[in-house]
Amino acid sequence: RHSNTREAPTRSLAPKPPQTVHPFTRKMAAVMRVASVAPVRAAKLSKASRTRTATLAAPKGLRGASLKVRAAADVDQETGIKKMRDGIKEAAGENLLTPRFYTTDFDEMEQLFSKEINPNLDEDELVAILQEFREDFNQKHFVRNDSFKAAADGITGDARRIFIEFLERSCTAEFSGFLLYKELGRRLKKTAPVAAEIFTLMSRDEARHAGFLNKAMSDFNLALDLGFLTKNRQYTFFKPKFIIYATYLSEKIGYWRYISIYRHLQANPDDQLYPIFQYFENWCQDENRHGDFFTACLKARPEFINDFEAKLWARFFCLSVYVTMYLNDHSRTEFYESIGLNTTQFNMHVIHQTNKTTASIFPQVIDTYNPKFKEHLDELVVVNQKLAKAESPVEKAPLIASFAFHLLSIALMKPIDSGSIDFVEDVNSPAFMY
Repeated sequence: RHSNTREAPTRSLAPKPPQTVHPFTRKMAAVMRVASVAPVRAAKLSKASRTRTATLAAPKGLRGASLKVRAAADVDQETGIKKMRDGIKEAAGENLLTPRFYTTDFDEMEQLFSKEINPNLDEDELVAILQEFREDFNQKHFVRNDSFKAAADGITGDARRIFIEFLERSCTAEFSGFLLYKELGRRLKKTAPVAAEIFTLMSRDEARHAGFLNKAMSDFNLALDLGFLTKNRQYTFFKPKFIIYATYLSEKIGYWRYISIYRHLQANPDDQLYPIFQYFENWCQDENRHGDFFTACLKARPEFINDFEAKLWARFFCLSVYVTMYLNDHSRTEFYESIGLNTTQFNMHVIHQTNKTTASIFPQVIDTYNPKFKEHLDELVVVNQKLAKAESPVEKAPLIASFAFHLLSIALMKPIDSGSIDFVEDVNSPAFMY
């Protein structure tokens, strides 16, 4: 195992205490509508749009698979989880907090890796990143043993259901990355072969992760039909720069989640209920390398990270990723408690560390150490729980307004100026706070 850019936690798990509409506002509103309200199914795009944003290709072994929707055969007797058929779990319903499948403008993505269009593209750095991916340090890492099934059989009742839900969400997120990276590798093969191979090798990593997680689900006698998900999941369209912001944060926060859980369980082996966590140390290095590649992508387009609009987008995506994780994890605190973690402390640790890592490239980040930040997060958890129980529009309306208020309050907090040393002229600027 090797990586030139490994991160090391520096803190314990305990957290510290008008009328004229700006063009950016219109763009943000449009992205919010696409990302949160009306995700598009790629197959329903217009003919012209399909040329640029074609549906992601199905994995090779899944092409031509039957897509006939079956009624749920029954439910798992021990957990009450619905099944598509024997041994196959019915996929969880999609909502604002579930992992998304993405598509993008592939023609525009090609331009990102053109040296003629982007003179800041560091081709030597991309070649070095490619060489590291070719080494495939984790090629022989994901090897199972008999302890997996035995441990799964020992997890019963609510804990079993919670474990399955954790594995499903993780598997879906990794599989989403596989689909996107695989298609990017295919589309860029002729015009940007180095970047294309990097995307293809990242899709290899994500497929390996998703397969490992899905096999773990089969230990609980409920796996996912990934072929069915490929063809039937909704695909959200993001422009390339938003894909880069979102995937960078996703990879880096994934790194900190995996390494934090791994180190906690190494220090508390009695909480190691299932052996998959023992693989997280090497696993998280894949996430870290993926994030480093997207750092190089951001540097290739300075306008993504060095102007006023870039600062707003940076904070917007930090807010989106941090809030989504916080709400998701606090809706299933039982899982983290089952492995000996305090959900809030774990989340704040991961957010702080991810924020410091992100500050090395994003031009602005949220001040996660501001006490108001956590206060608003906790209020969002309460509102989200009430929303889940509300049934009528009358009940939901004030809750949605409250939810929006707390999101806006975080967004309007004084941010921290940050960014890459490559794009900062004044070495005494706040960019070096972290």
